[in-house]
Amino acid sequence: MNNNRYQCLRFSVGCNTVLHGFAGYFETTLYKDVTLSIKPETHSPGMFSWFPILFPLKGVLENACSVGVALIVWVTTGVITAIGALCYAELGVTIPKSGGDYSYVKDIFGGLAGFLRLWIAVLVIYPSNQAVIALTFANYILQPLFPSCLPPETGLRLLAAVCLLLLTWVNCYSVRLATYVQDVFTTGKLLALGLIIIMGVVQICKGHYYWLEPAHAFETFHDYDVGLIALSFLQGSFAYGGWNFLNYVTEELVDPYRNLPLAIAISIPVVTFVYVFANVAYITAMSPQELLASNAVAVTFGEKLLGVMSWIMPISVALSTFGGVNGSLFTSSRLFFAGAREGHLPRLLAMIHVRRFTPIPALAFTLVSSLLMLCTSDIYTLINYVGFVNYLFYGVTVAGQIVLRIKQPDLYRPIKVSLVWPVIYLLFWAYLLVFSLYSEPMVCGIGLAIMMTGVPVYFLGVYWEKKPQCFDTTIGKITHLCQKLCSVVYPDVADNAEPDVQQKDDEGDEE
Repeated sequence: MNNNRYQCLRFSVGCNTVLHGFAGYFETTLYKDVTLSIKPETHSPGMFSWFPILFPLKGVLENACSVGVALIVWVTTGVITAIGALCYAELGVTIPKSGGDYSYVKDIFGGLAGFLRLWIAVLVIYPSNQAVIALTFANYILQPLFPSCLPPETGLRLLAAVCLLLLTWVNCYSVRLATYVQDVFTTGKLLALGLIIIMGVVQICKGHYYWLEPAHAFETFHDYDVGLIALSFLQGSFAYGGWNFLNYVTEELVDPYRNLPLAIAISIPVVTFVYVFANVAYITAMSPQELLASNAVAVTFGEKLLGVMSWIMPISVALSTFGGVNGSLFTSSRLFFAGAREGHLPRLLAMIHVRRFTPIPALAFTLVSSLLMLCTSDIYTLINYVGFVNYLFYGVTVAGQIVLRIKQPDLYRPIKVSLVWPVIYLLFWAYLLVFSLYSEPMVCGIGLAIMMTGVPVYFLGVYWEKKPQCFDTTIGKITHLCQKLCSVVYPDVADNAEPDVQQKDDEGDEE
């Protein structure tokens, strides 16, 4: 097989013993096709949350108490996100595995900690996020067809399901096609935000900046509260969600030592600039009260300033959410793939297609779990519950960077950042979580309880190795059947031994 084209980890697979109908040995790997030519610098911001277009200042503003504090929250959150991304960049090239923070937590703190991170992601985080983004896409597509009423709920869910099915097929078909789709829809989103910023500049030139003047920017709606400000930071953090997604596909990123930090260095400053100035633009056209009253701020903004061209805003939101679903499917399938490869999920999910080199079973699992979420009526409540836990693991992962420095100080680190940065991140993280827990103890407590349901599952499903023979036989038959249906095989890593062999050869040469 052409190793120049498929330059990934080489997995030697005896296919005649794994998948009937394929004889001989050949190399089957994840297709390493996320390169800077396929623009991780756009793939990365494309995976950033779609919230700034939909809910720009609303969630932040209602907790920050004033426009000025809300804008400070946006800037500060961008800086903290950049610091967290630097920490993740070091971990990403030190532990070059797909799976992101799951892989790092598992390797540093052990199997149970890693499994709990994986459990909450599999159970709620990714399925619910994908379902909500797909529903939002469907809502903005159908809303113009129902100008005098809300679109029918059944129609919304069916169109959301079609969106999920289409993008799952794209990701199963080709990594290159999936990244191309991401680039196209990222461009659409950034163009829409660019239009908003330009309109904001025009508004400022016309003198419409009342709420940006220092005398008015800090006029409060209610008394300041540290707990509420912590919640505003948490809301702002949702908008930057996706900053760590490239860490989930490290094995498919060509030259990760160069491209991972470069993508971070390009994408996060660009995204921070766009988010902050887009929100400044909103303030030039709407009062804080109008912002808080609107359910679709970008659409309201367009209606105020674009006139007959106001349809651009709903279309822009639809483009943004479509790309958001694609990015989430791409990364979540790699997380499930990594978990299955480590034995924390069924082995089938770690298999890849013998010709397309994509994790089809993991993508199918992601699709089914998201479709099941579409059938529930409490998706948003679940997201609120597990949001706290999600950010809890961000802090645990960054703490793991410090632990790894202490445990293995001589470990090769192609990128090595000062420990000042993880300390700053952890101080901010501690403030955020402590005061969020203080302000919303019930919500945070339920999120922790959902996470802890993974403990018995871990001990029964992973830690307990001597399961009944009938159980193993049944799982084996199901796996074998699915392999034949999907034309997938399990990759056996053959490269792990190569560094040791090379080291011995070098020692022999020296002698």
